[in-house]
Amino acid sequence: MFLNKKNLAAIGQTKASMPSEKSFTFPERIIQFGTGVLLRGLPDHIIHQANQDGSYDGRIVVVQSTGTAAVAEFAKQDNLYTLCVKGLQDGQEVEQYELINVISRVCAASTQWQEILALAASPDLEVLISNTTEVGITAGTDLITDQPPQTFPTKVCAFLYQRYQAFQCAADKGLVILPTELISNNGQELKKYVLEAANRSGLETGFIDWIEQANDFCDTLVDRIVPGKLPAAEQASTSALLGYEDNLMIMAEPYYLWAISCNQDRVKEKLRFAANQAQVHVVPSIEKFKEIKLRLLNGTHTFSCAPAILAGFSTVKEALQNTEFKAFVSGLMEEIILCMQGPAFADSELQDFAKQVLDRFGNPNLEHRWASISLNFTSKMHMRNVPLLEASVQREGKVLPCMVLGFAAYVLFMHSKEEGGQFIQEGYGERIVLQDESAAAVLGYLQQADQGLLSLLHDTTLWGVDLSTFPGFAAQVQEAIAQIEKHGFLQAFASRA
Repeated sequence: MFLNKKNLAAIGQTKASMPSEKSFTFPERIIQFGTGVLLRGLPDHIIHQANQDGSYDGRIVVVQSTGTAAVAEFAKQDNLYTLCVKGLQDGQEVEQYELINVISRVCAASTQWQEILALAASPDLEVLISNTTEVGITAGTDLITDQPPQTFPTKVCAFLYQRYQAFQCAADKGLVILPTELISNNGQELKKYVLEAANRSGLETGFIDWIEQANDFCDTLVDRIVPGKLPAAEQASTSALLGYEDNLMIMAEPYYLWAISCNQDRVKEKLRFAANQAQVHVVPSIEKFKEIKLRLLNGTHTFSCAPAILAGFSTVKEALQNTEFKAFVSGLMEEIILCMQGPAFADSELQDFAKQVLDRFGNPNLEHRWASISLNFTSKMHMRNVPLLEASVQREGKVLPCMVLGFAAYVLFMHSKEEGGQFIQEGYGERIVLQDESAAAVLGYLQQADQGLLSLLHDTTLWGVDLSTFPGFAAQVQEAIAQIEKHGFLQAFASRA
């Protein structure tokens, strides 16, 4: 039986939680640019849950920015889809299924642009959400009169201009705009390009003022692993379990975060769906959440990557199933927490986040390969972890031991060999082509006979600071390298723990 609204009654008893009949009648309060799995697995899921618990009463009109294929796929299922939530939560396995009905319709910008613009005149509309990938928020040369405009910011400008005209520049008819693209200051970046489009299109100053004063472009941070469509075998077994076929079924991990920067009451009122969601934070600044994620999640990933590869692990979950390696990751996060402690962060929120990271890393349903995590390894080490090394020196007078091991393992991993213009690491059970723009420079240092490590640490172009000036750091790294080469990573960690 295929999933659609007509078949809901026939589906009957299923392990998936079913939406209320009333929620099918809610007005369209949100327009969303993007049909991707992150949107369906995070903001759409949150809004759906708010519809079901009574804290919100709005559905989403989705715009497919490029192409038309998604329109037909969603229409076949009356815009219904199943979200499978699988992973670890507080160390326990979670497996939940929700039938999501928050999407009212899906429109293609290429063929239904006038229909999309007509929505701008709806008095019910309050929010615009987007995820058009990191390259979606960019400058363009297109105009709002194009059918449709080519770039996403110009599409937003055209939509807002239609609304501005429909409501005769009413100050209370602006939108809350929530881009979820993974770029810094995404709200302000989108606003900049929308204003550029308005000026490029020769629009009046009254509209420019209305954009500035009546609309709220919010910076946001989203965090959830949403792998998307299930593997074929798992899709088949899940369909059998639930009692219906769903070609739009996706999977997500239990953890999620949506941080939204705002300091106006009118924004909070329009974001009523956040009221009962503990992991949705509508706050004046999201910098705290960005910093915690950057250091404790991304930084831990980067410090752990080379150690895992050197220890012979291919995936994150495989590494976390090893007791000794899990102890290393836990010890590493304790060091990171120590370096982050201060008035900006409550110790409890750092500890709670670290526990969630362990759950996420250990998720048995995710195949996250360390080789993929090593992409742009040197720049990640610089941006995510060098500030932690500096903080460790400032607080403790030295770099703490797990960080030393992580950096030493990075050095060993980067000691690759060049083949036909590529840099290859194959000394630890897997052949990995380094995708790191600094691979040649790092290898050049490490091939020096005597002072190679010191020269590498000294390079301020790579690190932004001279790491060789950190008290004892060069000697610590050299000793850690020797221990790893002699005993292997796990034994080297055990001897230092």
